[in-house]
Amino acid sequence: MAAQALGEDAQIFQAHTLRSRTLLRLEWNDGSTWDAWVIVLPSNVKLYCDSDGDESRALASGGRNEGDESDRAFLTLLAESGGEHFGIEMAGGAPSRVRSPLDRAFLVDVFVNLFEVTETERSVRDALAAHASGQPPDAGAEGEDFRTDVERWLAISRS
Repeated sequence: MAAQALGEDAQIFQAHTLRSRTLLRLEWNDGSTWDAWVIVLPSNVKLYCDSDGDESRALASGGRNEGDESDRAFLTLLAESGGEHFGIEMAGGAPSRVRSPLDRAFLVDVFVNLFEVTETERSVRDALAAHASGQPPDAGAEGEDFRTDVERWLAISRS
């Protein structure tokens, strides 16, 4: 969208300069990253965007509230659909690092939904096992509460 509007000047325009705040930053051991961020327009309408290192996209708009209610609604919809509601696909395993200004309890809910929808629960358990002992995960761990696994994984990933 910005490239079309700016034409030749698009090369000197950096989308991240419009970023009001980052909602979620995910990093993987291979160096790849993904950010969900928001631009707050002068009208207080929020424009929700993402960046993956290659491109930035506008995903949704809405929410004139001053708090983080619409931010939470955006991330909840993103997780519940695995990105599908916004035309993106969430792929790959659990990230090795998570950064977010949002509270831990909310992030646990987001990641439980995201990992279950994208069927990547195994990658969370693999990450926990690798962190704990460097050994492959115990096959019997599948019966444990996944929410507990996500809480433990998030504690490691945010440190």
